[in-house]
Amino acid sequence: MYKVTILYPNGEGKTFDMAYYEQKHMPMVANFIGDNLKFYEIDKVISGRTPNDPPAHLAVGYFYVTDIAKYGQAIGANRDAIVNDFKNYTNIQPIIQISEIQQVVYKN
Repeated sequence: MYKVTILYPNGEGKTFDMAYYEQKHMPMVANFIGDNLKFYEIDKVISGRTPNDPPAHLAVGYFYVTDIAKYGQAIGANRDAIVNDFKNYTNIQPIIQISEIQQVVYKN
């Protein structure tokens, strides 16, 4: 399984509409990914290393997919719609990172 991480860096003048991201943007992209998508997550970042430190990012999104090539095809085919939607929720250029998940451990 692969994890696509979308990071929205914090900084002076940066804005982010979490409600829009949760209700419109991520569901739209999830629909483009289709059956290849196993699930997605959204983090609202609240602080940095300590509760008093500003966060390095305002938000982080994650898509978990089984086929990274199919993910790339889906995103490529819908790139304009995805990029054009940024203005509806942020003025931040996101940073994308793709990882191959090596281990998942659940503890009680």
